[in-house]
Parts: sequence; C-alpha cells; structure tokens
Amino acid sequence: MTMPQTITIPKPDDWHLHLRDGDILKAVLPYTAAHFARAVVMPNLKLPVTTTERAIAYRDQITQALSEHMTFAPLMTLYLTDETNPNDLTRGYEDGVLFAAKLYPAGATTNSESGVTEIQNITSILDRLQRLGMPLLIHGEVTDPTVDFFDREAVFIDRVLRPLRRNFPELKIVMEHITTQAAVEYITSESPYGRLGATITPHHLLLNRNALFDGGIQPHHFCLPVLKREKDRQAIILAATSGAGMFFAGTDSAPHLKADKERSHGSGGIFSAPHALATYAEIFDQAGALDRLANFLSTNGPAFYGLPVNAATLTLEKLETPAVPDLKSILTPNGAEIVTFPNETPLSWRVIEKHPL
Repeated sequence: MTMPQTITIPKPDDWHLHLRDGDILKAVLPYTAAHFARAVVMPNLKLPVTTTERAIAYRDQITQALSEHMTFAPLMTLYLTDETNPNDLTRGYEDGVLFAAKLYPAGATTNSESGVTEIQNITSILDRLQRLGMPLLIHGEVTDPTVDFFDREAVFIDRVLRPLRRNFPELKIVMEHITTQAAVEYITSESPYGRLGATITPHHLLLNRNALFDGGIQPHHFCLPVLKREKDRQAIILAATSGAGMFFAGTDSAPHLKADKERSHGSGGIFSAPHALATYAEIFDQAGALDRLANFLSTNGPAFYGLPVNAATLTLEKLETPAVPDLKSILTPNGAEIVTFPNETPLSWRVIEKHPL
C-alpha cells in the first residue's frame, strides 16, 4: 500500500491577519492559533488601534480569548492617521508593544475611514519609523475615484510607493496582499536592498476576477484588494513559489458575518484561516514547488523581520482524492454565521498534526 505523501515544515507565521474583536474574535481565533505560531494582527477595528494604549488593550483581549492549550503570539500594529503621535509610536515600539505601523489610505478598505488622507501628512511619522527601524506595512491602493478599481494597486506603486522609497530609502516596508504582475515586478526589482517585502494571500493565489461573477455575483469572493486578471494570478504564483526571500505568507484572513457579505454594499474580505495552509500547499503542489513551501510559510518572513524561525513543526498530508473541506460555517457565540473560504473548492491537502517543543 502506498504511504500518503506528507510534508513537515517549521510551524508557520501569518504576516497579515484580521481577528476583529468581541464575538467574532472569539469565534475565529482558534483557527489561526491551531496552525500559526505568530501573526501580525491588523488594527482596523471599528474603533481603530491608533495608540499604544489601545494596542495593549487589544493584545490583552486576544490573549484572554486563547484557551490554555494554545500557544500563539499576536504581533501588534498601530493604525496610522494624519494625527498619529510620533512619541506615542516610539514608546510603543521601544517598549515591545508595537511590532509595526500600518498605513491605510483613507477609504481603501474595511474601517479605513480614519486612515491617512495624503502621504505628505505623515512625513514626520515616516522619518521616525525609519530612524527607529520600525516596519511600515502598507495597504497599497489609491482611492482616487478616477482610477479604475482594478488598477488601484499599480497606480499606488507609481504615485505613492516609488516616491516614498526615494524619500525614505532606509525604511523597511511590506506591501501587503499584492495582487498584480506590476507589484511582483517592482518588488523583485528592489530585492537586492532587503528593505521591501510583500505578503501574498491564499485567495489571490487560487482565484482570478472571473470568480467574482461565476454564475452571478459571488459576494464570498469579494475582497479588498479585489481579485485581478489571470496573468496577475500567475505572476504572484511564480513569486510565491520562487523561494525568493522578499515574498512570504500573509493570509489577510478577514472574517465578516454572512449577512454583511450578502447584503447590498456587502463587506470586502475573505475568512481563510481554517484552510489557508491547505490552500497554499495546493498551489505549491500544482506548481511543482513543494520543496519551497517552507520558505514561503516558515522562513522568509522571520528572516525579513529579523526573528527566529519557530522551533515547533507542523505536518501536512496529501489526500488520495481531493475533497471539499468538511467544515460547517463558523458561528459566533451569539449564533451569527461566518462563511469559510474556500467553501466549495476541493483541496488535496490538510494539516494533520503539529509538533510542540
């Protein structure tokens, strides 16, 4: 009898994660904590994490929601605004509360209304980040209504990111959830300097923009940034599976209630945490790059951020026959439903065990 194919890697980290708060946090946190040792937690709550004090309170809320057997470290981020206090930012970073700062262009995504209106408004903050060595994480899209929705990332690179990097050449920057060939080409061209990285999500690797309209509008495939063309999907697959150190996993798992996804003006975001690793393994397997899966999931991110690779390991197993993941919709403590991605896509891989120290 043929033994099932398995792969064991250092326990991964999620370098871009939304946990929300309250009941949703309690419902979704176990799925990330089961598979990831650390995660960079996004600060765009309804009341954004705009101060060190709020970051401490949010971190405490996350750790209190962990059960006793969970070993998971949240890495906290500060939501930048036009009024961010540079001294508070410095204190939070030097005290080890803050891991990074997050730039949301105002209006770009969920709860970003308080974000930065013009990059020039935070010049003093950017200078402070550069001097501290504190990473800047960017939602890289313009919000100019004259720009085609599918071009917002490429235009951001030209209008904002290129000048930003010229003005702050020592600033360590991560372009979050890249979706385009343009982003891959720009980041790859800057790779020798080691100060520009990018996260890539499982859903942008798995789907192109046709998935938004297959059989009618598909609200559970709507995310921000939006899915792009097939050529863009192929470009980010090549980037992720290349083993190159500037690309690493960030699920951008972003839970919304089913009712909020399916209403008029439905929310943008995909909850992928339960099957993110299986989806990544599926893509790498299809690309013939399983030997580089550990680079993307487990070692590139720590190397970029200057952190140790996790000593614990995790094992994935390939099924004989691909199957749609057997998981019911997740319910919050008050009974509201959250739909899990990929909810209809057969996967060949699953996580079978994790090995503690």
